[in-house]
Amino acid sequence: MDAASVAKTLHPLEVRILLAYGPGTLIDGAKVRGDLGYREGQENQAFSWLVGKGLIEETSRTQSLWFEITPLGQEYAAKGSPERRIYELVGLSDPSSLPELAAKMGLEQKTVGSAFGLLSRAGAMVMDDSKRAALIPGSSLPNRVQLLEKLLSKALAEGGMIAEAALLPDELEVVKSVAKKRGAGDSPFRIAEREKVEFRITEETAGVRQALVALGLTGEELGALTPAILETGSWKNAMFRPYNIGVAPARTIPGRKNPYVEFLESVKDKLVSLGFEEFDGNMVETEFWNSDALFMPQFHSARDIHDVYHIDEPQKAKFIEEPYLSRVAQTHENGGGTGSRGWNYHFDREFTKRLILRSQGTVLSARQLPKAKIPGKYFGIVRCFRYDKVDATHLSDFYQTEGIVLGEEVNLRTLLGFLEMFAVEVAGAKEVKYVPGYFPFTEPSVEVHIKHPVLGWFELGGSGIFRPEVTKSLGIDVPVLAWGIGIDRMALMALGLNDLRELFSSDLESVRLRRSNQKTR
Repeated sequence: MDAASVAKTLHPLEVRILLAYGPGTLIDGAKVRGDLGYREGQENQAFSWLVGKGLIEETSRTQSLWFEITPLGQEYAAKGSPERRIYELVGLSDPSSLPELAAKMGLEQKTVGSAFGLLSRAGAMVMDDSKRAALIPGSSLPNRVQLLEKLLSKALAEGGMIAEAALLPDELEVVKSVAKKRGAGDSPFRIAEREKVEFRITEETAGVRQALVALGLTGEELGALTPAILETGSWKNAMFRPYNIGVAPARTIPGRKNPYVEFLESVKDKLVSLGFEEFDGNMVETEFWNSDALFMPQFHSARDIHDVYHIDEPQKAKFIEEPYLSRVAQTHENGGGTGSRGWNYHFDREFTKRLILRSQGTVLSARQLPKAKIPGKYFGIVRCFRYDKVDATHLSDFYQTEGIVLGEEVNLRTLLGFLEMFAVEVAGAKEVKYVPGYFPFTEPSVEVHIKHPVLGWFELGGSGIFRPEVTKSLGIDVPVLAWGIGIDRMALMALGLNDLRELFSSDLESVRLRRSNQKTR
């Protein structure tokens, strides 16, 4: 690119630097701000652009240490340091205890304690037999305190900063003892590290400077019309930067909800509008509520360590609520009062206390039954944990929408209506089928399957009518519909995705695109 073409691409901040300094000149941020009146930060923008174009080059980079006065330091400079204030207050009155001094001066006790400690070590104050601070006769305010106050005044006079290089050894020792790099709210000085970068104007700028002069560019060109310019009419005599109308406008990215979170909220809104009440519970559960209360035998294969995550510490709950423990135990052993023969084994009342991460949302339905209203409708959006091989339709932790409906009149037809709502209205599936299933806690049991355009048929979730062994043990004697639907899988279909893992992607562009697709569906 020739010099004229380069000159046309320069920003006014760059133009002013190239016109002010000839080839070979050494410049840095402080010099440019002082000579050209740039605001802090503008010079760094210009430097980065000019380096990228090869018009300046870095020649040196040096680190320096500075001490910046804090608001606390400004207070010390105005009112005196705590050491001076304590020394003078005790000198004007009788000896006082440290809490009394703190109250009189409005300082924290730890600040007064630290100040007294310094004065005591310097031989200026002592604690008498009555635990009161008193001056030592003939003492004076320590030189260290007086030196600190001089440094505070010096910092204020020099714009709030003192360079390490400008301090004498005794001054540096004092300021370092009270300065902090982080968390300096309780210190009079804050440590600030600064970096000075020096640049040289390259020889290539000679032609560019000539081109700038030939084009009449001064670096004072305006980049935008403002109300003030229009009001005063100054635009008539001003020069404006050229505009390239072919450049794409800046991309505006407003804040927005994550599409999966928005989908979860839409499911909640749908169920609440149908009269459902929401329930929730702990992620850590006992074997009792996760499985035993659901009439799942303790020797069931799902109890295998490879299917359920156990808690290391503590391993067991202290107790299980009665009378439900005894009722469930009897139901497992001989059917209890449910009319069932049970599972015919000895129910282990210690095993049932074992703590696990809940493996299914139905645990919340079991907990809800003893306090449920009849008739009643309840649901929850539940995070579950179960060992599984992760793939496009399986995750090791996942969400279910769990629900129960209690009432004398509810039946399988009612249940199928809810399943159709989830499959068609919520997931947006075009093809749905119902498959007989088996769950220890429901009879009959139904699985709902939907067809994904890429992944094909997969199970959306299981459902059924709770067995009497579940409901009667927990104090319910009416039919109870129950379902546990994979809400992740519903979102997979509704959001037009092909892999469950995309729901939890950290790729923001992918998330934005997903939300756009959701709006157009």
